[in-house]
Amino acid sequence: MARFTRIQVAQKMAEQGMVPLFYHADIDVCKKVISACYEGGAHLLEFTSRGDFAHEVFGELSKYIRDNLPEMMLGVGSVTDAASASLYMALGADFIVTPVLREDIAIACNRRKVLWSPGCGSLGEIARAEELGCEVVKLFPGSVYGPGFVKAVRGPQPWTSIMPTGGVSPTEENLTGWFSAGVTCVGMGSKLLSSSLVQGEKYAEISAKVSETLALIKKIKG
Repeated sequence: MARFTRIQVAQKMAEQGMVPLFYHADIDVCKKVISACYEGGAHLLEFTSRGDFAHEVFGELSKYIRDNLPEMMLGVGSVTDAASASLYMALGADFIVTPVLREDIAIACNRRKVLWSPGCGSLGEIARAEELGCEVVKLFPGSVYGPGFVKAVRGPQPWTSIMPTGGVSPTEENLTGWFSAGVTCVGMGSKLLSSSLVQGEKYAEISAKVSETLALIKKIKG
């Protein structure tokens, strides 16, 4: 079961302003990277379910976090069906992120009061997601739509919380563009947790980069 409520997760997304995205098939690498993110101040992270036996890695990671990183909210991304969402929730996922809008996933998550964030690409999809109880909409791929899309959506719908993923980088120019447009938070994968840092086992540098990015977001948000 999830350790944190959907409201707690939504509040942490807004407070942190950033959702690091990470996947690795080696559980030991996952533990070290997520611990580095935690030390850098990121207490919410998305494990992207993209490899064979990813659920087994997640299960071990979930147990590790409960014992060692008590404040970490761990979610799962790239979930494409309700069965997978239910499996990950049984393994302790605190939130579910999907690349597309799937009503079966909404129903499965809502039954357990777990936050779900569907990938949307139109005002109609965003509106439908909110009708289904979505707190934070994922704008995907963010690089296709850009900050202008976010600003346009929030004109008629100022209540909409948006998290762009893809097309986000930890630079002041890029982040200023997104937050000025009105995003709630941003999702960042390889631009934040690069393969060179992970493969080089540069965990102190990962912590520092996470810390610097969080500080930059806080500065931009004022």
